[in-house]
Amino acid sequence: MQRRMLLTGLSALALLSACGGDSTKFKNYNGAPVTQIQVFKKDRKMYLFSGDQVVKTYDIALGGQPVGPKQFEGDGRTPEGVYYIDGRNPNSAYHLSIRVSYPNPQQVAFAESKGRNPGGDIFIHGENNADKRGKKDWTAGCIAVTDAQIEEIYSMVLNGTPIFIYP
Repeated sequence: MQRRMLLTGLSALALLSACGGDSTKFKNYNGAPVTQIQVFKKDRKMYLFSGDQVVKTYDIALGGQPVGPKQFEGDGRTPEGVYYIDGRNPNSAYHLSIRVSYPNPQQVAFAESKGRNPGGDIFIHGENNADKRGKKDWTAGCIAVTDAQIEEIYSMVLNGTPIFIYP
């Protein structure tokens, strides 16, 4: 009976670990909690803060048309304003990604008043070399870092974290 229970337990463990996917991209973080993210588009920098202390700094790539705030789907711009991290995608085409809560109700209303869609699906994500094609700013409006960096960010930033995106 004990042997049967042991085999059943080991089989279940093997199945669970097989379903886990690429565990090497999921890091553990035991440092100070990240309480906010600040992005400075002009400088191509992103800062993770714990309180008033910078915990980490990253060089970033933006949308293909980085000047000005995102207004419409397909405009290639990265949003500007205050948002929140509101989701994560462990199976992203861009290695890993965390979702930014764009658009807000005012941005939706503005786009609709112009007969347009405000867009969405704005993320902080890793790389997809097919999209980069040697460009400095290559995303469709997202904030991109290296795959190693998004692994770190993914472990440090929780849903609900505010993100301030400046021009």
